[in-house]
Amino acid sequence: MLPDFLRFWGANPAFENQWPWLLGVFIFAYLLGSVPFGMLVAKVMGLGNLREIGSGNIGATNVLRTGSKKAAFATLVLDAGKGAVAVLVARAFLGEDAAQVAALAAFLGHLFPIYLMFKGGKGVAVFLGIMLALNFWAGLAACMVWLATALALRMSSLSALIASASTPIWLYVFDMPSAVWLGVVLAVLVWARHHANIGRLLKAQEPKIGKK
Repeated sequence: MLPDFLRFWGANPAFENQWPWLLGVFIFAYLLGSVPFGMLVAKVMGLGNLREIGSGNIGATNVLRTGSKKAAFATLVLDAGKGAVAVLVARAFLGEDAAQVAALAAFLGHLFPIYLMFKGGKGVAVFLGIMLALNFWAGLAACMVWLATALALRMSSLSALIASASTPIWLYVFDMPSAVWLGVVLAVLVWARHHANIGRLLKAQEPKIGKK
């Protein structure tokens, strides 16, 4: 018998649905995750092309660099929402295995969107939305870690790195061991997409939140 703190290593979601259904879920969630809400919001609000602003990223942090807090908030909600909707719809129709497939697919869609030639964002808002939908308390804990780090250090990238790294722990603590490995995979992808930020953090050159 494994000790309690090691049980999650052997945990995985029970795949109850046939692969054609799960493939359909993957495609649906990927296409939803691919929707570049940051660029759409910026265009609708007349803020310009996000690719030519700040870091060129399509997420809420870069939208904030346009000077519009409303646009940044809208992008944050919509990006988080598309991840959450993908998970909740898949769970409602097909169950937990489909929910986790949808979580991964929506995240990959945001990172590598078909609508933008596979050049997407860093996925922080989508990540948090996914986690809130998978396990509300684990997701809330990750959000609180992000918020506390952001308020203390005013660095969105560092907040994202710490919050994502903590998420597998929260999933285990809040009794969802079957999603721990998914949390690890998504956290690794978050860190990989922040490789340039990590380099700037190490050189103390990372810009603060709100800097235009």
